[in-house]
Amino acid sequence: MKSARQRSGFTLIEMVVTVAIVGLLATVAMPLAELGVRRHREQELRLALREIRDGIDRYKQATENGHVLLDEGATGYPPSLLTLVEGVEDARDPEGGRMYFLRRIPADPFSDFEAARPEETWGLRAYDTPADAPAPGEDVYDVYSLSAGTGMNGVPYREW
Repeated sequence: MKSARQRSGFTLIEMVVTVAIVGLLATVAMPLAELGVRRHREQELRLALREIRDGIDRYKQATENGHVLLDEGATGYPPSLLTLVEGVEDARDPEGGRMYFLRRIPADPFSDFEAARPEETWGLRAYDTPADAPAPGEDVYDVYSLSAGTGMNGVPYREW
């Protein structure tokens, strides 16, 4: 016959110590997980900005090469972000083909507008506005995040 000590499972003290250790590990892991999520969203923001800005630059290059016809007084930048996705008629193509500059407009990962369309999540800067006071206008010279947050590097997302 076994004694009472051998028949029992874990003692109350062993269970309390185990729960305390698991709780301590969880409090250490949570900030690391949140940091990883934030780092991932910042990387998404960098890639989205690079993608949109590259599309804007390719549109401008196409206007300088004569592929896109410009109205009198136009700057050569796209009139909207949707123009980059919808494309424009290639003026140098005898068959009337279209030129596309983006497959889709990525959404700002720090945007507070959950139901908004991706093009509405970005702040727009027109060619004739200063960098320190960007405002939309008749063209899209640059985009910026509308988020009021600050990156892990200390620079506000609006200034990336």
